[in-house]
Amino acid sequence: MEQAPPSNEELADALVVSSFVTMAVINKIGAENDLSLSMIRVLGILWDRRPRMAELAKYLGLEKQTMSGLIARAEKRGLVARAPNKEDGRATDVFLTSDGVELVKRVRAQAQQALAPIIEGLSAPDQQLLQELLLRMLESRKG
Repeated sequence: MEQAPPSNEELADALVVSSFVTMAVINKIGAENDLSLSMIRVLGILWDRRPRMAELAKYLGLEKQTMSGLIARAEKRGLVARAPNKEDGRATDVFLTSDGVELVKRVRAQAQQALAPIIEGLSAPDQQLLQELLLRMLESRKG
């Protein structure tokens, strides 16, 4: 006999609780590395791209002034740098420095280690399925 799917309320509750557990891990790692949650988000975004300042601010939902302050603090720590955009010299790109890359590698490894006990509670097929479902859910958000 097939099990009934969870209600939207039950599914939303499970998502919220799992996000709380994940955020607790990320906040702890941030504190250990003297990084705010906003800074962790910035560094995570810059891990695999070189966005314009305006794109980064929009993606994070931050005002231009707030974004500039955040990037200035990261620059002061030597984690990011800015450069004119190659296609539009009026725009400014933001990217990780080598120190920023090393910090992101360390933070990612710490997160993977901290989340491993939760993830390893699932079978390999369930881990694969969860990853696919999360990515599909996030992809539907873009549309």
